[in-house]
Amino acid sequence: MTESYQPTATELNHLRHCIEVAREALDDGDEPFGSLLVSASGEVLFADRNRVKGGDATRHPEFEIDRWVAANLTPAERSECTVYTSGERCPMCAAAHGWVGLGRIIYAASSAQLARWIAEWGGTPGPVAALPIGEGAPGVVALGPLLSSKLRFGRYTGEGAHQRPAWANGSGEAGQLTFNVFTLCRRLV
Repeated sequence: MTESYQPTATELNHLRHCIEVAREALDDGDEPFGSLLVSASGEVLFADRNRVKGGDATRHPEFEIDRWVAANLTPAERSECTVYTSGERCPMCAAAHGWVGLGRIIYAASSAQLARWIAEWGGTPGPVAALPIGEGAPGVVALGPLLSSKLRFGRYTGEGAHQRPAWANGSGEAGQLTFNVFTLCRRLV
């Protein structure tokens, strides 16, 4: 975790792209997380979003990136890539990142921030501890959270009033809220 890191304009654009992908997940009724794999030359090689609503809790976008790089990139190419993600990698994804030998990670919001927000909203904590990336994959360079400096995590309804997201209620019933939204705002502060 690097709280003093100042992202470049290109890095912020990649994070905005992650947020757009996270919004797609949310619009599809899934948890709002999105991630990109970017090559050393700046090409987006892979983008994905959470797909856990079907019952497979391992369908995190970062884990999908890890699977993709294992099948498609050489070890040298992997180490030069950067993963951008809306939320800090969970321990499962951080471990996979380390195992496949990917390069650095740049993330908007930390696992600790997310865990705190869910607790504040009365949600049920996840089954895995909210550990920093470095605790599960100590050799990985992790830059974030960048939320406090450039991006803001937000929640809103269609009418603009703040509500707790349905997926943080513990019930999982999206229809209980007017508009179950927990998303990353794309605004610069």
